[in-house]
Amino acid sequence: MSPDEQPVLDVQGVWRFYGRGARRVEALRNVSLSVARGEIFGLIGPDGAGKTSLIQILAGVLTPDGGSATVDGIDVTGDPERVRQRVGYMPQGLGSNLYDTLTVHENIEFFRELRRLPEAAYRKNRTELLAMTRLASYLDRRAADLSGGMRQKLALICTLIHLPDVLLLDEPTTGVDPISRQDFWEIIRRVVDERRATVLLSTSYMDEAERCHRIALMHAGAIVAGGPPATVRSAATGRYAAMTAEPQRAALEILRRRPDVSSTEVFGGEIRLQFTGELRAIEADLRARQIAIRQLAVQEPTLEDVFMEVLRGTGPPPPAFRMAPPNGSSAPVAIDCADVTRRFGSFTAVDRVSLQVRKGEIFGLLGPNGAGKTTLIKMMCGLVDPSEGTIAIAGGATQGHAADTTRVQVGYMSQRFSLYRDLTVRQNLRLYADLYSVDMRVCADMMARLGLEPFASRLASDLPIGLRQRLSLMCAVLHGPLIVFLDEPTSGVDPHARRVFWELIYSLSRESGITVLVSTHYMDEAAHCDRLGLMGQGRLIAAGSPLELKQISEQRSGSMLAVRARDLRAAQTVVLSRYPDAVVYGDSVHLRSVNPDTDQLVLSDALSRAGIAGARVDPVGLSMDETFIDFIRSEERVGG
Repeated sequence: MSPDEQPVLDVQGVWRFYGRGARRVEALRNVSLSVARGEIFGLIGPDGAGKTSLIQILAGVLTPDGGSATVDGIDVTGDPERVRQRVGYMPQGLGSNLYDTLTVHENIEFFRELRRLPEAAYRKNRTELLAMTRLASYLDRRAADLSGGMRQKLALICTLIHLPDVLLLDEPTTGVDPISRQDFWEIIRRVVDERRATVLLSTSYMDEAERCHRIALMHAGAIVAGGPPATVRSAATGRYAAMTAEPQRAALEILRRRPDVSSTEVFGGEIRLQFTGELRAIEADLRARQIAIRQLAVQEPTLEDVFMEVLRGTGPPPPAFRMAPPNGSSAPVAIDCADVTRRFGSFTAVDRVSLQVRKGEIFGLLGPNGAGKTTLIKMMCGLVDPSEGTIAIAGGATQGHAADTTRVQVGYMSQRFSLYRDLTVRQNLRLYADLYSVDMRVCADMMARLGLEPFASRLASDLPIGLRQRLSLMCAVLHGPLIVFLDEPTSGVDPHARRVFWELIYSLSRESGITVLVSTHYMDEAAHCDRLGLMGQGRLIAAGSPLELKQISEQRSGSMLAVRARDLRAAQTVVLSRYPDAVVYGDSVHLRSVNPDTDQLVLSDALSRAGIAGARVDPVGLSMDETFIDFIRSEERVGG
């Protein structure tokens, strides 16, 4: 922003309180920030940090209790109606601003009338937005019947139909698959590049924070760090490394006892650690204790690492949770699906899926919205019968008379419903304990070990989402199942709560021998799994470890190159003129290359001849997001 250019969004010393007296909560504490025209500004932070309150104040929905806030020079307190006419506001939740009983066409028409948009402008904007989102062929479909990704795209059309100069987006891609997220960001980029729109968004995905020009990390209502993503990353004080060690559990126990290791996290077969001092000393200690180290390398800190550093010490430590190994089958295969198909009328939701999950394994089920993951999980749990094929859980069938026995051996944490939100923590646990004939003393013990005891009398609806997910998991495993199914368990959960949750999952698998099958849209989370199954259009299109799938993708579609330059917009124009499938990713442009050495030279020469100073073309590792998108796009090309 040039010194003489006024910020589009200007927040100065804003406070916001909820409740009164001893129960008063400071949602925002003396918050100040400014956002320039044509800038994408990201708010990140844990649940309850104040992100939604700040967005709602700027949208004219909430009134600040102190300080000032303006949108394009308009005071949000003095003239909130005028502010609401100038902004596009998309609230949190999958298509929460939509009307489910209306079609795609009718929802768009409703927002046109709400904005009193002239016919000519409406037709032009509608045509352009439908082309961007590829929703033109779904105009007659009800909003309730859309996949999560389609709902968010429709919500974005309704938010953008009057082409506002300011977009306020509250966690717009939570629960959306990677392909829809990529499409979503391409639309945001186009609006910013072509119209110099200003975007303020909140997100729980650190890779999305990397796509912003600047970010602010919020905690307890205040901004505790901010600036361009690269600047925030450089503020990390810790050193980080990744290792592959065997036996992993023994290595983890040694690392967690060392005073120079600040934190550890398990990603499938890999341990990532934050440490001080010399890495060689840590390596020598492990080897002296008969730990075989297969791989050890220092890593650059990520935004998530900085996030964790800032929040470390601000709350209770992750719970130490152990469960006794479940009684039951000792068969090496916990889940065995053979040619499983499920039809709903003429629609095939799951198409001839065959897979095996080993006992004690963490198996991730990935796929776009509508790929059939939830339907497959429900069949494995015995909630839905297959149309064809067979499923054996812990050696028993999920259909017929054996199904009742099978249900006792599994735990299920639903994507949308696991808790009774109008019951307290203790009442939810008592309900599940009665269903499975579990002694309440077991519940009390688990509640204490999971750090839920102080919240026993609080309604489930009033819990922070991280604690709510922890309670849902506890209800799912209360009866000591052999297998636990988790359907998108961390959707919308911040990185700190997500790490705590995955520490619990790791304990269930490694310490208690419970088999875990989890579906997720968060690809960094997929790296926690031992193996992954990728679903597309109801079919299982690939299975293997995260590393194996990345290697397959690289062999088929090439490795990844990143183009960085001080003038990224000019560099982007050069790259896209030669590689139209390239994608803007934060401070770089990513493209796949089957001839990376040649393409590096070609691009470097083209950027130099275009007079773009300081441009670099570097190979980068393939992310799980990019791997996933490659598999799904390849399947669509074959199927199409």
